[in-house]
Amino acid sequence: MTTSRSVYLFCLMVLCVRTVSAAESQRFARFQKGNVTSYGVVENNQVRRIDGDLFGTWKPTNETYALADVKLLVPTQPAHVFAMAGNYRSHVVKGATPSSTVTTITTITVDANTQRPTTITTTTETLSIPGEVPEKFRIPQPFLKTPSSLTPHKSSIIIPTGATNVHYEAELVAVIGKTARNVSPEQALDFVFGYTCGNDVSERIWQKGDVQWWRAKGSDTFGPCGPYIVTGVSPHDLMVTLRLNGKELQKESTSQLIHDVAHCVSFISQHNTLLPGDLIFMGTSGTTSAMKPGDKVEVEIANVGLLENDVVAE
Repeated sequence: MTTSRSVYLFCLMVLCVRTVSAAESQRFARFQKGNVTSYGVVENNQVRRIDGDLFGTWKPTNETYALADVKLLVPTQPAHVFAMAGNYRSHVVKGATPSSTVTTITTITVDANTQRPTTITTTTETLSIPGEVPEKFRIPQPFLKTPSSLTPHKSSIIIPTGATNVHYEAELVAVIGKTARNVSPEQALDFVFGYTCGNDVSERIWQKGDVQWWRAKGSDTFGPCGPYIVTGVSPHDLMVTLRLNGKELQKESTSQLIHDVAHCVSFISQHNTLLPGDLIFMGTSGTTSAMKPGDKVEVEIANVGLLENDVVAE
């Protein structure tokens, strides 16, 4: 009797451990099937619909669908989409020759006595030392992408009319799970629900020439992400790989981020309240190149997933 009870308790403990592990590492999809749009738990080649709030209280239902029979949607419907500029050393640290940036600011004032305008020109020069992260990137540099730029797995990246130099940027994307305001770096990961794959598509001519990046990085379809939200993975050492038409063009670990997920979440939350479902594209590595209509681009992140999109002309 004692032996049987011990075996029973041991088996129960093993089952509990497996249940906890499964709960800690799960894949979630936002999908459409006919008139049904829902979140679901991905189980092998099926998705099980859930009832409730994915970022709150929910429970699985008995409704399952084959993944091949559903349309995968953008993983969340975010209020905010942030992306990190210059967050890999390999993307911002230049070559062996020191370089300088000259900034000229012109201010026009009115002389109190003569009422005539006076022009004051101030010139500053910033020196970049080779091998060092430029000063402005020593703090996180987030910018906003438009929610309308998001497009799901297996959808098309549309090159707009007038765009001539559209680049890929493979990135890890953090998915916020709880309202975050003024959180510390030590607390920040408690506010992250999970991670997905992203591609911060960028039109380099517009990015360089426009005052803002609203169209260079926020045009429709310039934010592919998906296919799933994965929980229970550490963001500290995930290999991020990009392939264009099967050729590997980017490959670097998130261990090389200048500012990790926790510090970026914390920094943003000091200025903007992050809400459940919000997305943060964590930045891209190395150098990038242009895509053209007919190309196929893949972003693969270890333990997170594989995002695939084709490229078409508008």
